[in-house]
Amino acid sequence: MWGRLGYPRRALRLHAAATEIRDRHQGVLPTDHATLLSLPGVGDYTAAAIIAFAYRRRIAVLDTNVRRVLARVWHGRAYPKTGSATQAERDELSAALPPSGEAAAVLSEAIMELGALVCTARNPACEECPLNRSCAWFAAGRPENAAPPTRQAPFAGSDREVRGRILQLVRSTPAGVLQAEIDLVWPNATQLKRAQTSLLADGLLVTDTAGRYALPGAGSAR
Repeated sequence: MWGRLGYPRRALRLHAAATEIRDRHQGVLPTDHATLLSLPGVGDYTAAAIIAFAYRRRIAVLDTNVRRVLARVWHGRAYPKTGSATQAERDELSAALPPSGEAAAVLSEAIMELGALVCTARNPACEECPLNRSCAWFAAGRPENAAPPTRQAPFAGSDREVRGRILQLVRSTPAGVLQAEIDLVWPNATQLKRAQTSLLADGLLVTDTAGRYALPGAGSAR
């Protein structure tokens, strides 16, 4: 069902988190940050977003859009200094949130939407921005600074593409495929083996005694 949505490990973690919520938390999503972080696949952003947007409680929610808005409005920078959220950013945003949980959640939603629709990474619509009169970046003439480097390499030709090709094959054959069929997926045997090994290690690919490979829980492969 996850199909070609990308990041297939998230599908496994989503299922594992749902199972843990059912078994350890009586089927109710936890409301505190530490417990949410203990769930498979839940990081700081996801935990904060659940607390703010599902439970309407006061907590700093920092995604890429929010961090960019704050860097421009408060610090006069086109982009944040680092590629990931820092404690200093959390502290700054937390101090600026209204005391009411509902109001804080609404403000977090508003900043997120502002970054997604107006204060965009490229071609921001500063003249339309409701914060332009108090924006340090706009006041400084929108000076440029280098964006933090991205960690992810190009998809084409990468192990991620090979993994995707293998998953596409086994997804199309629920009963499982043989190694000979997988060998036709990619011309570089070394890279193919590396990608296949990583899928097995991640639990995204399983095999049975007959040597067939399939998605976890699909067909006869176990």
